[in-house]
Amino acid sequence: MTKDFKKIAQLLNLSFQNLDLLREALTHRSFLNEHKDWGIPHNERLEFLGDSILGFVIADNLIKQYPQFTEGELTSLRAALVNSDSLLAVAKELKLRDYLLVSRGEARELKNSRSYLLANTIEALIGALYLDGGIDKAKDFIKKYIFSKAETILQTASYKDAKSLFQEKSQALLGITPIYKSLKSWGPDHAKQFEVGVYLNEDLIAQGQGFSKQEAEINAAQKALELKGW
Repeated sequence: MTKDFKKIAQLLNLSFQNLDLLREALTHRSFLNEHKDWGIPHNERLEFLGDSILGFVIADNLIKQYPQFTEGELTSLRAALVNSDSLLAVAKELKLRDYLLVSRGEARELKNSRSYLLANTIEALIGALYLDGGIDKAKDFIKKYIFSKAETILQTASYKDAKSLFQEKSQALLGITPIYKSLKSWGPDHAKQFEVGVYLNEDLIAQGQGFSKQEAEINAAQKALELKGW
């Protein structure tokens, strides 16, 4: 399989000194199962790096942009900006579905409009931008496509997701910050599912499942809110 990654970079309005980093960011693990000679690793290491950079850059911008916000409000807004739905919207804006390299089976999953693979690819792309051009290059991308949504999110109050609400209630009523722990995962790579538990101190309050750990955490928080009557 051949793709013109120089052309892809142009279509994404991105510049790469090392196009192999872009290739890696757009290579899903499943693709390597069918293309053993691809010569480029899959994007999970870049995703790991990009996730950390994204969290830092968003937090840095929020602290500077909203000095009047409390820690709880900053946490909620950051969660809304970096969650799977937010990153999926960016992936759709960039039409990453057209460029992501996946197996034939995974390609069918990509037809799902809520495919978490596309959201994960945004994090991998951020990691690639950082390695290619440093933190400023990654910051420019994050500010343009992700942090720019902050005001809209605030106006619609859509940052109050279940996980954020449960944290706010737990801290206000009990003085406890919830902790989320992975309990188990199952299924093939292209359709892996996760179960997560939400704890207050050592007490398991509720469990949630999802096609990503983040989705499972949100579902666990929703159940916890219902159980607590909050």
